[in-house]
Amino acid sequence: MNVPADATIPFHADAYTATEGEFAGWTTWKRDSFESVSGPFWHKVEADGSVRCAFRVEKKHLNGMKNVHGGCFMTFADYCLFALASRELQGPGITVSFGCEFLDAAREGELVECHGEMTRIGGSLIFLRGILKAGERSLLTFSGTIKRVKKRPKPAAITAE
Repeated sequence: MNVPADATIPFHADAYTATEGEFAGWTTWKRDSFESVSGPFWHKVEADGSVRCAFRVEKKHLNGMKNVHGGCFMTFADYCLFALASRELQGPGITVSFGCEFLDAAREGELVECHGEMTRIGGSLIFLRGILKAGERSLLTFSGTIKRVKKRPKPAAITAE
């Protein structure tokens, strides 16, 4: 695992940064087996501090019409919610709301990128929105809300008397 010392996304034990290939320098998380099988999905922090996410469309991402499956777009957009919020989230979270609009299709070989932003940061909720694009073509717009999850203390053991 190679995480740059100057990374502005907090280090997670399950983070993996590619060291070669198209996504060299980009990071992904290994904690979510569904995303790992569905992706790979990647993110990186740009020079201006914004977070950019991307994936290269493979045959496994396609539906019967040879376009990216809508569920793949939605899975990637959910991944993007957490990448976009990771600096603020700094711990576990769950998606509590997600909405999207399908605008166009993507095909095998295309690079799908996400640009987005946090629109409001509350004590326990983070609100976000973003857009997926292939080149200049808008593919999907989305918005979502992440709830910070606080670790609960383990309940005291019950002993038999």
